Amino acid sequence: MIDEENQHQQETVHGSTPDATDVSVSTNDVAEETLPGNAVSDQAPAAELIDGDSPVTAAEAIPAEVASEAVSASDAAALAEKDNEIKLLKSQLEERTSQYVRIAADFDNYRKRTQRERDELELQVKCSTINELLPVVDNFERARSQIKPQTDQETTIHKSYQSVYKQLVECLKRIGVAPMRSEGKEFDPNLHEAVMRQPTDEYPEGTVMEELVRGYVLGERVLRHALVKVAAAPEPVITSEETDQSGAEN
Repeated sequence: MIDEENQHQQETVHGSTPDATDVSVSTNDVAEETLPGNAVSDQAPAAELIDGDSPVTAAEAIPAEVASEAVSASDAAALAEKDNEIKLLKSQLEERTSQYVRIAADFDNYRKRTQRERDELELQVKCSTINELLPVVDNFERARSQIKPQTDQETTIHKSYQSVYKQLVECLKRIGVAPMRSEGKEFDPNLHEAVMRQPTDEYPEGTVMEELVRGYVLGERVLRHALVKVAAAPEPVITSEETDQSGAEN
C-alpha cells in the first residue's frame, strides 16, 4: 500500500514538471506579446533593410534634389573661380604682350637710330678725309694745264705725275666722289659759290660762265662748293644822241 502511494507521487512529480524547452519558448512568446506592436528593442541595429539586404545610411537618406542642388552650387563656384583665374591670366598676358611690343618698338627705333648715327659718322669721316685730298687733286690739275713739257725728259716727268693723278682720281671715283660740271649751267647756291659777276650777252643772266675752282660731291652730299664766275645782264649802252638830249633837258 505504501509502495503504491510512493509510485503515485513520483508519477505526479514527473508529469507536472514542464520541459526546459517549453519554458524557454513560452518565455519568448510572453516577451514578444509584452512589446507593443512588435517593436524592435533598443539593441536593434540602426540600418534598415530596403529592397532585400541593402543597408541605407544617413547620407543616402538625403533627398536627391537637395544633393543635386548642393553639387550644382559647388560646381558653379568652382567654374566661377576658374573664370576669374582665366580672366586674370588673360589680363596678365595682354599686359606682357603690350610690354613686349613696346620693348620691341623701342629696340627697333634704337637700332635704326644707331645705324643712322653710324652711317652719318662714317660719312663725316669719309668727307673729312676726301676734303684733305682735294687740294692735291687741284695741284695736279693746275700742273697739267700750265706745264708744257719741251724735252723728252720733261715729257717723261709730266707723264709720270699725271699717272699718279689718274690713279688718285680713279680711287676717288670708286668711293663715290664725282666732280661738278658747272660751266653753262644755271647758278645754284646749294652747289656753287659766286666769286665774280661779269656782264655779258653771250650767256643768260645767272648762268655759270667759268668754274674757277672745281666742286665735288659724294653721292648727294656736297664735299666742296664750286667757285664760279656768273654771267650778269649786260649794261645798257648810252649813245651820244641820248647824252645830248639829257644835257639839253638839264
